Amino acid sequence: MPVSRLLMDRELSQALDGVPMTSNGAFDLTDIPATRAAFRAQAESIAESEPDDTSVTTEEHRVSRADGTDVPVRLLRPATAQGPLPVMLWFHGGGQVLGFAAQDDPWLKRLCSRLGCAVAAVDYRLAPETPSPGAAEDGFTAYQWLSRQADTLGLDGARIGIAGQSGGGGIAAATVLLVRDRGGAAPLFQSLTYPMLDDRNRTVSSHEITDIGIWDRSTNILAWQAILGERAGTDDVSPYSAPSRAEDLRSLPPTFIAVGELDCFRDEDLDYAARLRAHGVPVELHLYPGAYHAFDLFAPESQLAATFQQSWFNYLARRFQDTSTS
Repeated sequence: MPVSRLLMDRELSQALDGVPMTSNGAFDLTDIPATRAAFRAQAESIAESEPDDTSVTTEEHRVSRADGTDVPVRLLRPATAQGPLPVMLWFHGGGQVLGFAAQDDPWLKRLCSRLGCAVAAVDYRLAPETPSPGAAEDGFTAYQWLSRQADTLGLDGARIGIAGQSGGGGIAAATVLLVRDRGGAAPLFQSLTYPMLDDRNRTVSSHEITDIGIWDRSTNILAWQAILGERAGTDDVSPYSAPSRAEDLRSLPPTFIAVGELDCFRDEDLDYAARLRAHGVPVELHLYPGAYHAFDLFAPESQLAATFQQSWFNYLARRFQDTSTS
């Protein structure tokens, strides 16, 4: 039995047994178009199997880029909540090569209802069609739009957080760096759930996690090659593509980071948290024992997933209620 299975949380191990796997794991990046189609079909099937939350409304917005094209943004908000509402700018997972903004609707709607906040999910451009840092530029464009149009949208421009999951966590972190470096209004927080931060794949965990089937080393290498092309792993990579490359992490907002012990991103995430703290940034860090990548999505009924969600929701609630450090 692989060592990773011996270390895995029991509920997560049982959930993994039910995950459809190809020879390349759950995410086959040797055929990105086919995997995108399967990914979308699964997300849409999950959404259709759950009753729609009619207490949360959905608005579709299109935000203009400098070149005249648009960034689609999906705005969710509680129908009866009194504004102006705090808002979380959200970047979906998928390794920056898979996924779409609406994939997270079921649980983002629950978040809106529970916290009384809005969520603006960015349909950022994917690699390899759009090389990095195109996705982070989309994030910056969406953040600037939210900041400028907050009053019109019934949102609180002083309470905008930036958050993302997996590949979207990397884009969230890159967007925060762009906002700081271009002189934009600082976000209230950044929330990074097992974020994809480092293209170099040289940490201990990036070498350890090879046989779980959920975004292992080989999948991550293929994803970064799609994102960066021949630049992957070289010195020619910007922090706006791989935030771990950033040497100066000063003046970034309070940060939440969560990652599993059996995630290939574990060590790059722990390192980023430590370096943020060394630069004076308040950090709340959670490391989940026996948890693989995206454990809360693959085993949503597990105790670890419930623990993570409670910790995360509590963090967001505290940040939305306290603007003293923004």
